[in-house]
Amino acid sequence: MNMISNIGKYFNMLFIVFSKPEKAKVFRKRVFDEIELIGIKSIPIVALLSTFMGGVIALQTASNMDSPLLPEYTIGYITRSSTILEFSPTIISLILAGKVGSNIASEIGTMRVTEQIDALEIMGVNSLAFLVLPKILGAVLFFPLLLVFSIGLSLIGGWLSVVMSGLSSTETYVYGLRSFFEFGNIIYALVKSVTFGFIIVSVSSFYGYYTSGGALDVGRSSTQAVVSSSIVILICNFFLTQMILL
Repeated sequence: MNMISNIGKYFNMLFIVFSKPEKAKVFRKRVFDEIELIGIKSIPIVALLSTFMGGVIALQTASNMDSPLLPEYTIGYITRSSTILEFSPTIISLILAGKVGSNIASEIGTMRVTEQIDALEIMGVNSLAFLVLPKILGAVLFFPLLLVFSIGLSLIGGWLSVVMSGLSSTETYVYGLRSFFEFGNIIYALVKSVTFGFIIVSVSSFYGYYTSGGALDVGRSSTQAVVSSSIVILICNFFLTQMILL
């Protein structure tokens, strides 16, 4: 029953978020601030994870190519396919659910328990639109750029790992990257990144906004936000794969 109630409150929150945006000038500045906080400050961790993730995928593929029937360019092909279809959009989003989601839930939760949100509402401000909508737009706009950045670094990491270990040559690896390429896979990955970005921000904002109590409750809300957004991401990943790829 509590879960059904939370789902109802979540969709009611989204309705209020999109119903009455604040002044355009203030709203635009807030969006750019959130792009910096959510997107630009996530670049270092995305870069580190993507580079090593691509390297591990390529090395594992190369080490498991026991059959002589498999061409050597399979390393590049599988690295590209795994990165675009699953690892960059999904694994990176799960990591960002921990980093971005916990920050958002903590920020809004702290504003709630210190009565800053109540002050906004007393001044006639739509607190949900003011706090949550810029975060949602910032994530939806910047997450696809993070995805492209992640894919590029993963492929570079895979290339460095196999070339430096002597398991493949640059020409063969690049030939594998280009083999059987389908542009629809990029669209699929971009759809996932936008969806997951929306989930991370909206779910985390929900738990932060409806926090009640004190500092300990802010911590609990932050934990619930990370766990819930990760679960929703995995469920949506399953259904998006069925709807788009199958």
